[in-house]
Amino acid sequence: MPGRILVVDDVATNRIVMKVRLAKACYEVIQADSGQGAQHTARQARPDLILLDVALADMDGIALCRSLKADPETAEIPVIMITSANNAAQKMRALEAGADDFLAKPLDDRLLLARVRSLLRASETAQELALREGTRRALGFDDPAAGFVGRGRIALLAPKPETALAWKAALRSRSGADLLVMTRAEALALSCPDKAPDLFLIAADLDRQSDGLSLLPDLRARSATRHCAVVMLMPEAARESAAMALDLGANDVLFDPFDADELALRLKAQLAGKRQADRLRASLQDGLKMAVTDPLTGLFNRRYALPHLARMAERAVELRRPLAVMQLDLDRFKLVNDRHGHAAGDAVLEQVARVLASNLRPVDMVARIGGEEFLVALPETTHRIAMETAERLRKSVDEAAVTLPGGGGTVHVSCSIGVASCGNRPCTAEDLLRRADAALYAAKAEGRNKVTSGPAAA
Repeated sequence: MPGRILVVDDVATNRIVMKVRLAKACYEVIQADSGQGAQHTARQARPDLILLDVALADMDGIALCRSLKADPETAEIPVIMITSANNAAQKMRALEAGADDFLAKPLDDRLLLARVRSLLRASETAQELALREGTRRALGFDDPAAGFVGRGRIALLAPKPETALAWKAALRSRSGADLLVMTRAEALALSCPDKAPDLFLIAADLDRQSDGLSLLPDLRARSATRHCAVVMLMPEAARESAAMALDLGANDVLFDPFDADELALRLKAQLAGKRQADRLRASLQDGLKMAVTDPLTGLFNRRYALPHLARMAERAVELRRPLAVMQLDLDRFKLVNDRHGHAAGDAVLEQVARVLASNLRPVDMVARIGGEEFLVALPETTHRIAMETAERLRKSVDEAAVTLPGGGGTVHVSCSIGVASCGNRPCTAEDLLRRADAALYAAKAEGRNKVTSGPAAA
């Protein structure tokens, strides 16, 4: 996962040590030695995450965090506060100021990097939401009407019922949410997203040691609970397990015994993030859906895809990040319509759309831009990874058997894919499309069912 991290500390040695830690994990590190410098750098460089020392020579670090979160230019950047003293009151001030996390020295490298990875994943979702909303506004659509937002629902999973009831009593007046005591079996039995809680608070040890930890992948694998927020309560000494929990998909971890006010604050932040993520997933279900999606496949249509690609390219240039584009065309698609009828052709297009969507990330864009032509845009993706992804898509389409309507058996289709990217050199959406189209033409000329790379950016 690429990422640019701003380290803010007025002690040069601390900055160097942190840079070494992060560089080993292949993060790009930029530095600021003062609060004023940090504000300027954050606005100009737009880092993906900020590591901010509480004690700065020219400014209180917590006051700086509050200022960053109040500035529209930097409000969405995750902030981890670093302190030399594990002070509970200071931690609460930092969280109330908008800090996403608060870590005390000496730092555990595994836990620090796991926190960074977790926050970068969450930030990527928030950025994609903002990007899609910007595209919607650019297309001339009004803001959707705000729906009623009810109380959040939090499920409590503890080793013993009396422990869960004690959590409930501690959180009842603080959380502002409905609190449900639930067992591991009941959580796994949930079958409908509408019936699932917004958030799970889970003890690391349930029936057996690490039983709560092993529950995480199961919750993420089920459609009913995949998008629920999860906060894990870990034993104080279980630093390695805490890092593992974040990498397995926990949104946050807290160590037991916990402070009820801190836990309530963290739960409220996760509920807010979960609602924002829900809004992203629901964006295709509002009035915009009919205007910008293809009615047959459910993918974005050309009207949406081209301006959105333009915004993605502008953002890639602004942040100096890679962006890759694929143009994909079904081979000899006319023969399917001629031999089996247009209903069969529609079935093929629907199946291909499902294959593409299921093999791409939520932040990738896939659209049907012509009769049998598709466009895929991959943000934060190098040319090598884009070529590997294109080959995986080509193989998946080639291997998928399409069931024909009316008991007509099955049919296989193949596709040709042209890939273009911009990495170190800035490029426009028009340039990417031109080069991807040229690569697609070459793939067709070379015999079809191939992936071909476009010429380098001029």
